[in-house]
Amino acid sequence: MPAPQEIQIADYTYELPEDRIAQYPLSERDAAALLVYKDGRIHASVFRQLKEHLPAETLLVFNDTKVIHARLHFTLPNGKPLEIFCLEPVSPAEYQQNFSATGTVRWKCLIGGNRKWKAGIIQRDITLDHGAISLTAERIGRLEDAFEVAFSWNAPSPISFGELLHAAGVIPLPPYMHRPSESSDADRYQTVYARLDGSVAAPTAGLHFTERVFDDLRTKQIDRLFVTLHVGAGTFKPVHSETIGEHHMHQESIYLHAEQLAELSAAIERGRRIVSVGTTSTRLLESLYWHGCQLLQGNIPADAPMEVDQWTPYEGKIREYPAGKAIAAVLEQARSLPDQIVHGQTRIIIAPSYNFRIIDGLITNFHQPNSTLLLLVAALVGADWKTIYQFALDHNFRFLSYGDSSLLWKKETVKEVS
Repeated sequence: MPAPQEIQIADYTYELPEDRIAQYPLSERDAAALLVYKDGRIHASVFRQLKEHLPAETLLVFNDTKVIHARLHFTLPNGKPLEIFCLEPVSPAEYQQNFSATGTVRWKCLIGGNRKWKAGIIQRDITLDHGAISLTAERIGRLEDAFEVAFSWNAPSPISFGELLHAAGVIPLPPYMHRPSESSDADRYQTVYARLDGSVAAPTAGLHFTERVFDDLRTKQIDRLFVTLHVGAGTFKPVHSETIGEHHMHQESIYLHAEQLAELSAAIERGRRIVSVGTTSTRLLESLYWHGCQLLQGNIPADAPMEVDQWTPYEGKIREYPAGKAIAAVLEQARSLPDQIVHGQTRIIIAPSYNFRIIDGLITNFHQPNSTLLLLVAALVGADWKTIYQFALDHNFRFLSYGDSSLLWKKETVKEVS
């Protein structure tokens, strides 16, 4: 197998008919079809029967990030419409501080119709329960692949940027849906356990979970662990380069409390099966491992934030430790911090040849051709990804964000389900 940098993206594509891309969710979240892959075998099920396909005492890891109403619409002085898509905070740079601000903030943004907005401040008047609010936007400058925009607002009584964005913005749907968001998307493009504002895309593997499914899982002592990775728009970015080595992986923010790390550490020590719900949860867990190895090796200060680069797992510069020891090191760090929260950034790319250190299985939707998400799936199940996706196509599974689901077990370490 070639080094991941040498992987040809053309080897990780397939034909996805337009009519197989789900434009709307099913009326019942847990009625989605479920493809189960285990030990080289594939069969179809229904998501509400998930517990039948998981061993007792499995630990499921969920990303509890919440999708923000990231699209703001303005009208230019000449009457032309303009959309500002908020990607990530610049000042304050910390998400919750930014959402709590009550006067002015700055964000990294995409600007639809940028050429129409040459300069100056644009304004939008909004009427909320707080009264009439004047929201202004000013383009500060160009960033690497976006713009920095300053938002300011005046209100009769204090209102946070998070409240303002929720009231005045629009939920961002993936570009492949080819339709504007509707009022129902504000609920359905959000997991039932979403908690912390920050994402511009849903961790869609979690969209199928319901309280009914959670109740069933409890009867089998299957526990839940909630972690936070804010999903960026880069998750939809296709690989345009011929080789993966030329692809610039997007960066995403991670937050994890000592209590969460303690639960993860205990699960690893007890040898429990760990199944990540979604590729974002997977990237977070595997990034934690490499952060722990860096702490153990003394490469970074004891209080350093997490910073996992795209190629960190493949360069051989970091000594590898047992998973339990690496996570224990991160837990020790968290307990030493004033707020007991480990935070930071990851650009990790998980591609074929990657050796998973934390997860045993993955619950995920069906991903776009030529995507880093498909590479992650291929890293988990090997060349069988082609068979899995062909089965899904042949059996009328629905694809992408509002589509159906799959439970994929890591090929080389699969044990019999009890």
